[in-house]
Amino acid sequence: MRWNWTQEGWPNFVYDAAVLEPLERQFLLSSGEVIGAVRHVGDEERDLLRVELLSDEAVKTSEIEGEMLDRLSVQSSLRRQFGLDADNRPVKPQERGIAEMMVDVYESWSAPLNHETLFRWHAMLMTGNRHIGMIGGYRVHDDAMQIVSGRLDNPTVHYEAPPSRRVPAEMAAYMGWFNRSAPKGEISLPALTRAGIGHLYFESIHPFEDGNGRLGRALAEKSLAQNIGQPSLIALAYTIEHGRKTYYHQLEQHQRTLDITDWLIYFAETVLEAQQTTLKRVAFYIGKARFYDRFRGQFNERQEKAIARMFREGPVGFKGGLSAENYISVTQTSRATATRDLHDLVEKGALVRTGERRHTRYALSLPLV
Repeated sequence: MRWNWTQEGWPNFVYDAAVLEPLERQFLLSSGEVIGAVRHVGDEERDLLRVELLSDEAVKTSEIEGEMLDRLSVQSSLRRQFGLDADNRPVKPQERGIAEMMVDVYESWSAPLNHETLFRWHAMLMTGNRHIGMIGGYRVHDDAMQIVSGRLDNPTVHYEAPPSRRVPAEMAAYMGWFNRSAPKGEISLPALTRAGIGHLYFESIHPFEDGNGRLGRALAEKSLAQNIGQPSLIALAYTIEHGRKTYYHQLEQHQRTLDITDWLIYFAETVLEAQQTTLKRVAFYIGKARFYDRFRGQFNERQEKAIARMFREGPVGFKGGLSAENYISVTQTSRATATRDLHDLVEKGALVRTGERRHTRYALSLPLV
C-alpha cells in the first residue's frame, strides 16, 4: 500500500484552487455573521457563551475518539480556567486536561506554532493517562504507527504513519509550512484551504502515541482563527462528530494520495456547516438568557429542574419533544403532579404544547433572535 508520505512529492499536496474559491468567499461572509452575532451578547453573557461553545467542542472532539466526558464537569473546569465562578463539581483528570487545552488553544490563537505548544497541548490532553509511554513529546516507539479496526487476529489496516524516527523532521517541516502559510506568511493560503491541508497533513504524520485526532482538530481551529483574526468559536468537532463515518472515510481515502481536492471540498463544507451550527447555538443561548429573564422566580423546583434539563439538550431539544413520561423521569414526581406542572408551564407561556393524549409533546417557547 502506498501511503501519501511514501509518494514522490510528499508533502506537496495538489488541488484545484478555483473549485474552492466560492467556499472561501462563503466562509468569510459567514465569519462576519458569527462575529456579529456574538457581539450582540453582553460581556458577562459572552463569557458564559464561550464556556458553552468550548465545552461542546471539548466533549464532541473527545467523543469522536470514543471517549465520553461529562459536559457539566468540563464546563466547571472551563469556568475555573477563565476565572469565573464555578461549582464544586468533581472533575476527572481527562476533563480538566481537555478544558485546559481548549482554553490554551482559544487564548494563544495568534501565536506562531512551535513544538513546545504541541507538547503542552498533548500533556494537557493526556492528563491522568497511564497507558502510553511518551506524554508531552513525539512518539519514539519502534512499532509501526497504524490505524486499525476489526479483530485482533485479523485487523484491517486503514493507515500506517511514517516511522517514529522520521517524526522530528516531518514535524519540523510541518511547523515551517503552518507558519509560512499564515495570513502574513511567505506562502499565505486562504482560510479553508490552509485549515484543510493542515489537518490532513498533521493526521498523516500522526506524531503522538495518542490524541492526534483531537490535536489535529485544535490545529484546524487555530488555523481558522488566524485567518479571521480572532478565535473562531465554530462548532467544528460538533459537526464532524455528527458525520463521523464520513470524516474517517475521507481521511482514509486521502491519506493514499497527494491529490486532495475532494478532501478540501469536504472539509470546507464541514466548516461552513459548523458556522451555521454556531449561529444557531448563539441564537439559542441568547434565547435562553431572555427566557430566564422573563420567567425568573415563576417556576417551582420540579419545573426548574425539567427546564434546565431541556436546555441541556441544546437547540435540537428532546428527540420528538418532551413527553409527560420524560418529565416524570427527570423530576421523579407522580403523573398527576407532572400533568399540573406541565399545564402551568404552558399557561405561563414557557412551554408550547403539541399533539393529543399519548402523543402530547412540549417544547421550550423561546423568543426569536
